[in-house]
Amino acid sequence: METNTLSGSADMTTSTAWRAQAAMLAIGTFAVGTDAFVIAGVLPSIASSMRIDLPAAGQMVTVFSLAYALSAPITGALSAGWFRRTALTTGLLVLVLGNILTALAPTFGLALASRVVAAIGAGLYTGTASATAAALAGPARRGRAIAIVMLGMTSSLVLGAPLGTAIGTIWNWRVTLFAVAALALAAGAVIYLRIPAIRETTGASLGTRLAPLRSRWVVSILVRALLVFIGIFLPYTYISAIYAPVTAANPGALSWLLLIFGVASTLSNLTAGRLTDHWGPRRVIVVGSLGIAAALALMPWMNASLPLALLASFIAGLFSFSQTTPQQHLILSHAPAGTQSVVIALYQAVLYLGVSLSGAIGAGFIKHFGAHYLSWLAVLFVAVSLLPMLFIKGREPIH
Repeated sequence: METNTLSGSADMTTSTAWRAQAAMLAIGTFAVGTDAFVIAGVLPSIASSMRIDLPAAGQMVTVFSLAYALSAPITGALSAGWFRRTALTTGLLVLVLGNILTALAPTFGLALASRVVAAIGAGLYTGTASATAAALAGPARRGRAIAIVMLGMTSSLVLGAPLGTAIGTIWNWRVTLFAVAALALAAGAVIYLRIPAIRETTGASLGTRLAPLRSRWVVSILVRALLVFIGIFLPYTYISAIYAPVTAANPGALSWLLLIFGVASTLSNLTAGRLTDHWGPRRVIVVGSLGIAAALALMPWMNASLPLALLASFIAGLFSFSQTTPQQHLILSHAPAGTQSVVIALYQAVLYLGVSLSGAIGAGFIKHFGAHYLSWLAVLFVAVSLLPMLFIKGREPIH
């Protein structure tokens, strides 16, 4: 059965159906998240294989994230009239193609170009998945639905990134990307078979679809998200450099650090979804940001021994993913009617723009000052990110 408007589809789902559908969508975000995050764990392998230094290799993160940021709003707008499962599976197929091209790339330049292809697919998928889950669940369960979809992202930190890093250590980074491509292909098959044939309002122009950018509330939330994500991903992108005192002698420690970060992020994401539904997004965002700042401030004193490094990684993960669900909830509550998919695409674009900028900013900082105090620079971004919250309304009627 087809539904012409995405916002109206929630009435057609039962109280349990939306959970199963959101869980299926989470399989795709797991594949996307693994693709995005695993690169940080295999940067040393890429640098060695391509005969470049670590900051140069880090530009694979930068290019992917920048391409995602630039393409996600456009693909979100252009695909708004598609059936959602068509947009979802198309995004994953493009991601598969990009990863295969990266794995086969003979030069660093071609590897960077192929990451652009993968990023376009990732951007199309992730924005569509969050908006679809939110609509299927309905306004009262929106926070929990988004949290389930984002569980795929945080689970990729728990399982995908550490496993991909381990595969890269045992074989090489190219095998890791082939594995990610296989995962995304399997996720696309499940989603195409199981997600209902629903779609958002059709017929709107690109200018109309980008109307949220004329809302000062939406723009304020996007600016806020950009700043906090730069702060979160500055230390994550260069985690191998920050924890070099413990990973240099024990390369396997990097997988453990990623695993602990991912476990904490998963716990944080699930808790944040429920707290957002009960307390409202602003309170969760502010408390989580303060926690992130505290964790990052302590990091330079906790990277010399493995137990302290693992603790620091856990605390950072516990607060870092307290932001994604309430920020998406907040921006959806301010979205003009009929633009939910585009608003989420814009939000996801800002997330990856933050990742991209963190890669470039981190590379410059490490080159001039080293990696030891990189987390203090991240604290500054997180602190400044709280300023826009002073001008953002808390709750508004949800369209």
